[in-house]
Amino acid sequence: MQIHEDRQNGVVVVAPAGRVDSTSSAALEQHLLGLVHAGERRIVVDFAGVDYISSAGLRVMLALAKKTREMHGALALSALGDSVREVFGLAGFLPLFAIEASRDAAVARVAGP
Repeated sequence: MQIHEDRQNGVVVVAPAGRVDSTSSAALEQHLLGLVHAGERRIVVDFAGVDYISSAGLRVMLALAKKTREMHGALALSALGDSVREVFGLAGFLPLFAIEASRDAAVARVAGP
């Protein structure tokens, strides 16, 4: 898995690419929680390049959501492919996240007024 990071309208966009599984989830967690601990409050995770997510990856997303809420930040997920969306749905996680079809829509949602 590779992790790309970009900034758009004051929002940090993190775009993992590949599989988010038990092997790669620790690196993603370290990257994402590192951003929150460094003071980032507006984060989008763009799943356009992710073709698979395991329960370990879901745990990372849940930890990020919790930390973001604790820090009074904003988090959105974007571009969930069918298989990734299905895993989120089966785990009952879809209602827990702001999910947008595109990166731009997610950035707009997180950037706020």
